[in-house]
Amino acid sequence: MSKLIIRGGKPLSGHHVVPGNKNAALPMLAATLLADEPVTLTNLPDIADVRVMADGLAALGAKVSGSLAEHTLTVDPRRLRADPVLPAGICTRIRTSFLFVGPMLARKGRIRLRGAPGGDSIGRRRLDTHVNGLAALGAKVTLRAATGSATAVAPKGLHAADFMLDEASVMGTENLVMAAVLAKGRTVLYNTACEPHVQNLCHMLNQMGARIEGFGTNRLTIEGVTRLSGGTFRVGGDAIEAASYLIAAAATRGSITLQGVSQADMAVLRPAFRKLGVRWVWEGEDVLRLPPRQRLRTAYDLGAAIPKIEDGPWPMIPSDLLSPLIVLATQTRGTELFFEKMFESRLYFVDHLIGMGAKIVQCDPHRAVVTGPTALQGGTVTSPDIRAGMALIIAALCAKGRTVIHNAESIDRGYEAVDANLRALGADIVREP
Repeated sequence: MSKLIIRGGKPLSGHHVVPGNKNAALPMLAATLLADEPVTLTNLPDIADVRVMADGLAALGAKVSGSLAEHTLTVDPRRLRADPVLPAGICTRIRTSFLFVGPMLARKGRIRLRGAPGGDSIGRRRLDTHVNGLAALGAKVTLRAATGSATAVAPKGLHAADFMLDEASVMGTENLVMAAVLAKGRTVLYNTACEPHVQNLCHMLNQMGARIEGFGTNRLTIEGVTRLSGGTFRVGGDAIEAASYLIAAAATRGSITLQGVSQADMAVLRPAFRKLGVRWVWEGEDVLRLPPRQRLRTAYDLGAAIPKIEDGPWPMIPSDLLSPLIVLATQTRGTELFFEKMFESRLYFVDHLIGMGAKIVQCDPHRAVVTGPTALQGGTVTSPDIRAGMALIIAALCAKGRTVIHNAESIDRGYEAVDANLRALGADIVREP
């Protein structure tokens, strides 16, 4: 495993081009299996999770060509295996390995997964919504508790159904949409996720010939079609990466210009940033600028009550952004309550921040009270997951002295060339084996 060594205290400044959205790229890659012609995806982020998904496509029989260094891959799914099997080495490395189930049931009526879906350990991540929804569409999914492996079959094909998701699961929505687009009849899904990356997937499927209505809302209507065509599709910009770099610049009292970010996505994030005193301006349709020397002060609620920053299904603050926001709060004058409602292990990384000198009271697995500003001190920490790893990088950039972050590979799963990009902005950061 590699480690990142950071000497803090240097304000970030410069221009950063935001790569494609990780959370959109992964389901869009899975969706290429639904076509009967080659599909090309552009603006893919060059990250570890995309490479694992590409390996998964190849394991199922698709031909994958192109170059992630050029942010483009072409997937030819015309020769998928009749009895597709996804190796354990792929399943256990990435959560979205389970997104292959819906498309393969639609195309081949079966798939076997040799291992449990992997990914970050941020708490329980249910598969019930996927399994129950696919059952409503005519499939049978068998999970083996001892090994985590799964078998999914639909010997009579998939058929339309009305189904209420028991939670607004992003991956559950994506899997069921991909299964339903080739199912016979009209499917209605209720309580669906409506995050931008879910909308990206639906836009792509419709351009391939699917008939999906209602994306951007919590009710999707899908008229099944007999085939989907290929084409070329661009992955939208990653708002989580944009916000992470924005936080890094604000926390270090620097400035940054971000190119390739959606105004609509950032509008949803703006209220949380305003609570911490961060303001930005738009200099073009997709160019955002953070002015230097932000006055980071808590915007208290009426009656001088401590404000709450909480995550939730879109359009609330994404859970992926809560960890970096907590670090920003350590550099903000005032007190905030952070409420992580989605994953019970997401906040455990704050122990590292407390060890660096942050004034944080972790009330329970879901809530933490942060008081700032705090002069953080460098130390040795370990990244537990993608977003907490980025949060620790931001803390190290603010801290006095030297910080060593172990398990840097976990951050590489979601952030492209993070050390090189931060160096370009003035950070003192190096990677060592």
